[in-house]
Amino acid sequence: MLVLTRKNRESVVIGRPEDLEVVLEITILEIEGGRVRLGFEADTRMPIHRREVWDRICNGDAGPNGNGNGNGNGNGQAAARLRPSTVDGEVEAGQRR
Repeated sequence: MLVLTRKNRESVVIGRPEDLEVVLEITILEIEGGRVRLGFEADTRMPIHRREVWDRICNGDAGPNGNGNGNGNGNGQAAARLRPSTVDGEVEAGQRR
């Protein structure tokens, strides 16, 4: 496991340097008390889930949209090629690219 320290509004990128392609960018949006709010930017084809949702999907317990309850909130895919979103798949205001 790679362990990094980041401050508010700092990011970590995951990608392939040879392609100059960022596959995933994770940004610290807010640190308050014992909670950290993260923002994820990735291609809309890359599903991003909280671990407990991923475990339900892998166990076959998820609804048709992959979120465990079938209410259509899945992974929050947007129409844009890159989607700025929070950890829960909600698009942050002013975060569009």
